[in-house]
Amino acid sequence: MIKFGTDGWRGVIADDFTFENLKIVSQAIALYLKKKKDTPRVVIGYDARFLSPEFATICALTLGANKIKVVISQNYVPSPIVSFNSLKGNYDLGIMITASHNPAQFNGLKIKTPQGAAADESLTNEIEKLLYKGKIKSISWEEAKKKGLIEVKEITSCCVNFLKGFVNLKKIRKLKLKLLVDVMYGAGDKFIEKVISPSFFKIDYLHNEFNPSFGGIHPEPTSNNLKELIEKVKKYNYDLGVALDGDGDRLAVVTPKIGFIDAQVLLPLLAIHVIKNRKEKGGIGKTVVGSNLIDEVALSLGVECYETRVGFKHISNLFQKGLICIGGEEAGGIGLKRYIPERDGTASFLLLLEMMAYEEKDLESLLKELWKKYGRWYYQRTSISLKDMKRKSLGKLKIPHHLLGKKVERVNTLDGIKLITKDTWLMLRKSGTEPIIRIYAEAKTKKETTSLLNLGKELVYAL
Repeated sequence: MIKFGTDGWRGVIADDFTFENLKIVSQAIALYLKKKKDTPRVVIGYDARFLSPEFATICALTLGANKIKVVISQNYVPSPIVSFNSLKGNYDLGIMITASHNPAQFNGLKIKTPQGAAADESLTNEIEKLLYKGKIKSISWEEAKKKGLIEVKEITSCCVNFLKGFVNLKKIRKLKLKLLVDVMYGAGDKFIEKVISPSFFKIDYLHNEFNPSFGGIHPEPTSNNLKELIEKVKKYNYDLGVALDGDGDRLAVVTPKIGFIDAQVLLPLLAIHVIKNRKEKGGIGKTVVGSNLIDEVALSLGVECYETRVGFKHISNLFQKGLICIGGEEAGGIGLKRYIPERDGTASFLLLLEMMAYEEKDLESLLKELWKKYGRWYYQRTSISLKDMKRKSLGKLKIPHHLLGKKVERVNTLDGIKLITKDTWLMLRKSGTEPIIRIYAEAKTKKETTSLLNLGKELVYAL
């Protein structure tokens, strides 16, 4: 079944994500575009997953057969590169072949709007309605090239050059840092280095070779997947470690003493910098599974905190409405005003370096100041495969009146079921990208958060 989820269409390679199904989706995209414009232009990128270049080629040829002009990247690129090109290159759509952070057996297709944003339901619903409508057109590579319908092009330098002016490189280059970058076998590679070079930085890399199996782990920057990075940052005295996910739009950071730092902490920290030092106007955007720390920082800064359903496309909408200057999701994606209304792991890390340069403090000092002022929240997430469940509907969930002895004061059903007490919360929701139930929890102690997660598992298995 072809169905767009939280962020694009994804499926298991050779099962539902096949060449034939991709042709069906590409033909539907072509019909959508031709309804809007006689001679549309599309930019296509792809990540380092198994068969991603071949999938991108199939997509390009199907569009080309419909007389749509296509620019396809000459090499694998991070998703934000496609978003940037969609916005700045006068394209009618951007397409990225990727399954982002999903396991190696998955691949997928993300759609980027002419505004550089993630396509929301209004767009993807239109495309879904055009699936299986009419005959799939085809054209050979040679004929498409001869007719000028397909152009292979380098599409990264324009974005790198923009980022050089987006952040204060003069300040950043004064930092003397030793960095370890974990690319997680993905498409992020050396974009950080390309932007800040030349500098006094020493940058080493982990897992930046081609490996479509991702070394047997999910290319998602979580603590469980970054054990080698955490260990080496501490052992070899790196000032910072940074990890980018499979398509380079999410990040996590590691310090030698504190260890793993996820976007739940990085987002409010960067919000302070964006509003205080860069003097940006606007609120902060977060998804419903975002940390309470984000709300507290927004309140302290005197700005609105906007809460959305899970999926960065909802944060993208806040950017496009001019409501926020920074926004992010729980899984490591952070977006910034005056750039693209999309997440970008490289840009977020550059902004973090800029904050360190402005404040003349290392990250660990900045984090300690943050926690001293606002208190520390402990956030955890886990998941349960749908195959392990007796039934699959969260609608059957029996809502408890208490969580670990604390009264449930509010139930949020914006996206899943979120049970909220005075100083903790527990949330259950079906993933829009994988066949799993996600369980999220946050509390003031690690022990209580772990207990909440275990309670969440019991609730799910009781369905």
